[in-house]
Amino acid sequence: MATAEESAKKPRWRRLIAALGHPKTGYMAIFGFAAGLPYALLLGTLYAWLTEAEVDLETMGVFSLIGLAYAFKFLWSPLLDRVNIPLISRLGRRKQWIVTAQLAMGAILLVLSTLNPLTSLGWFSLLAGIGAFASATQDVVIDAWRVDVADETATIDMLSTVYQMGYRIAALVGGALALFMAARIGWPQVYAVMGAIMAGIGFLSLFAPDTSETFDGAERDKEEFAHLRAAGELQPRVRALALGAVALLWGWALITVGVFMVRSLSNDPEARPDSVAFIATQGPLIVIATVVVPALIAVLLVQLQKRGDYVLSHQAPAPRGFDALVDHGYRALIHPLTDIVGRLGWAAIIVLGLVLTYRITDSIWGSFAYPFYLGELQYSNDEVAVASKFFGVGALMLGLALGGTLMTLIGRMATLTLGALIAALTNLLYADLAVGGARMQLVADLSGFTWLVTHLGGEARLAKLMMTIAGENIAVGIAGAAFVAYLSSIVSKGYSAVQYALLSSLTLLVGTLGRGALGKMIEDQGYYQVFLLTTAIGFVAVALCGIEWVRRSRIPGGGFTVPGAAETA
Repeated sequence: MATAEESAKKPRWRRLIAALGHPKTGYMAIFGFAAGLPYALLLGTLYAWLTEAEVDLETMGVFSLIGLAYAFKFLWSPLLDRVNIPLISRLGRRKQWIVTAQLAMGAILLVLSTLNPLTSLGWFSLLAGIGAFASATQDVVIDAWRVDVADETATIDMLSTVYQMGYRIAALVGGALALFMAARIGWPQVYAVMGAIMAGIGFLSLFAPDTSETFDGAERDKEEFAHLRAAGELQPRVRALALGAVALLWGWALITVGVFMVRSLSNDPEARPDSVAFIATQGPLIVIATVVVPALIAVLLVQLQKRGDYVLSHQAPAPRGFDALVDHGYRALIHPLTDIVGRLGWAAIIVLGLVLTYRITDSIWGSFAYPFYLGELQYSNDEVAVASKFFGVGALMLGLALGGTLMTLIGRMATLTLGALIAALTNLLYADLAVGGARMQLVADLSGFTWLVTHLGGEARLAKLMMTIAGENIAVGIAGAAFVAYLSSIVSKGYSAVQYALLSSLTLLVGTLGRGALGKMIEDQGYYQVFLLTTAIGFVAVALCGIEWVRRSRIPGGGFTVPGAAETA
């Protein structure tokens, strides 16, 4: 095997060819595809199937709560690093989980293809929820696999790039291709084909390379968590109590959402709980339990450590067994918050508020896009595939490029604020579509876009949908680029992975929780009123961006340092 020095001496084109021809690179592309396909099928095109099956919008909103599996995958990620699956652990430390998740998703998609979502909604939603959990689990392990197997030839940069390529291809297969196929062979057949593909990938993954089958957990803990056992750090029992309290709060929140989903999806519409009442009463409590109280616990821990109360007087030995699991959980859930609170102080309130609200405008109604296009506006599967997946993806990429350019020209916070503003305002474009789309049609006609669409074989009315989707996706791209940069500026280098995962998960929380109520509102008041509401909600993020912009402008260098902090993120 070539050394790093020998590899570096090779011409770049030879290194590129060697990397592309490496088996690890090929499997990375397969794994990227396997990660993107179930996400597209379970949180995207599935709602097109539910629309054709005439499932009501409130039910779709409740159904979309399965997306919380992706939002909270960091909760069980520590276990995936420590627990082996009986009988198949010899496959490899990462591969045992990857193969199991892929085969499970293949089986679930195949079973879903045999069910009628309207008459078997309970089983349908249960299987989809398990599939989302398996998919989120696979994502965690694939990220770890990529880091573990990278070497001088199959570099981490190359593997990451190939992963993204595989993921984007899967998004097109699970989105545009699935819509095209469904128009010709039907949704059950589409999901049977996709299930067979996932099962085939699971079989191929049996032959993928992996890290050593065994590892020294105690040695890993000693290396990774030595800082938690150093003199001056909080005592293990204090950290265990904090972790237990946060775990109880998160557990209560997840059980509450789970019970609501079961009651909603297993009863007739007349007997199900009121989605609006649930969000009005339980929604704020869930946010308090999962964000506010854990943040207050983090504040208490920071103050205890600053005062020197309940801290270690000397280096403690590496943890084993249950203590090791506590350290993993503390690092995943509590330590990111204590680090943020310790650096930001009171400003953490603004930051967390901004994180919770910035993407709510597009995330809260995303599950109703297909019902809106297919059911309300009566576009065909082929038209939606072209407008949303092909043309829309191009507009999103343009938005991302514009976002990067704007950050260079006018700065990160200005771009972040602009992104929040235009992401909110583009909901008005959809509001126009909801009442006939005369204004968007006029824009398409005057710009010559209608002429282009008709000369390429499309109907004139398709132009206004494409213009609307383009406007939203460009706005989302600008906002997304700025928001990723903003989150990256918040996290500290020492805990970048776990803090980013936690903050990005909180981004999805409020929007996901509100979908059931939004579905009911659509049924009661129509899409037009809902788009006006989501526009108004978006201005909450605009206001918080303005406050954060002012706060940062008063800090020398624009960093996040607060008085007494020793580190700038």
